[in-house]
Amino acid sequence: MKKLLLTLVTLLLIPCASNTARAEVTTSPAVFHFTTVGDCRGDPSLPGATEQDLLWVQNTRVLTRMIREMQVSKPQALFFNGDMIYGYSTNKEKMERYYAYWRGMMANLIESGTYVVPIPGNHEVQIKVKNAEGIEKKTAVVENENIWRSNMGDLILDLNRWKSITHEEVSAWNIENSPKIGTDGITTDQRQLSYSFDVGKNHFSMINTDPAGFDSSAPVKWLEADFKAAKKRGAKKFFIFGHKMAYTYVTPKMKEEHKDKTDGFDARPEIRDFFWNLVEAYHAVYFTGHQHTYHAEQPQKNNGGKAWQVIVGGGGSPFSISKEYIDKEGERMFSWADVVVHENGKVSIRIFGFDEDFGPTRIVEEWDIAS
Repeated sequence: MKKLLLTLVTLLLIPCASNTARAEVTTSPAVFHFTTVGDCRGDPSLPGATEQDLLWVQNTRVLTRMIREMQVSKPQALFFNGDMIYGYSTNKEKMERYYAYWRGMMANLIESGTYVVPIPGNHEVQIKVKNAEGIEKKTAVVENENIWRSNMGDLILDLNRWKSITHEEVSAWNIENSPKIGTDGITTDQRQLSYSFDVGKNHFSMINTDPAGFDSSAPVKWLEADFKAAKKRGAKKFFIFGHKMAYTYVTPKMKEEHKDKTDGFDARPEIRDFFWNLVEAYHAVYFTGHQHTYHAEQPQKNNGGKAWQVIVGGGGSPFSISKEYIDKEGERMFSWADVVVHENGKVSIRIFGFDEDFGPTRIVEEWDIAS
């Protein structure tokens, strides 16, 4: 009941300017409350960057405000969907400086009662290389997977800290719960890069969408077995968190040449289709980032599909969609998803955000997913 009241208090504090009909009010108690966002890293090429900006490469102003407002609603967990640092380097000292700054930003959120669950993005695991023709390519490397583990491993997963912060038990967790080398295009150790656990009847799967040697992909065979095992244990709700989206979002106003843009699993259609069939089969919700925007859709709705892909890449990185191409205001807002799972199985999703002028925070969009 306390969790439900905290959520209701938050909604009263923040004015509503929803683009959709207000979500159905439910009296069913909340059993788990989390937030999710991705992409807070800065860009060193932007004009006007200070010496300190170039040292940390972080959108501190946006991230600080999001953290402060999450502290008001007190989610039990924040799932951060990658690109928390600029990265793109195998220089351990530089990478650890980036990680240390981000972890310092997260420290108050953790200590005030929200466990932070990190998911790797391409900026964490990839580097930029040039091929024989001089064309730049981004590719994941094992060195950065190892640096990720050394900086994030204690959060993946500290069972005692999780219990003390969330007041919930984690089950079905062990450090080896990850894709095996030789399946899903996996060529390197994926411990603490792709992993999963249960909280009550809710199953959470975190996936590395850029494993070394098989970028822009999802560990679909592992995920299939992971979901099957979770369902056998009694899981009812399935949530997936990854950096790259299954379906790249292109606004209706974008020029014709942008309509075939592929920046996620679209680059591997067979992976995308296998992945999305799983999402549909388990009525899962896929929260993702990479595109610095907000967009929620049911990609296969025209074919009878009901599953949702929710892009929440508005954590502070430069917006992906220019002003002339936006279809909805929320596509150029710094935003995050606030999610409440209810005892009756209903999932309430609210997207909070504020504009680039740092105006008032409001509900950008909200809806319920039926049990």
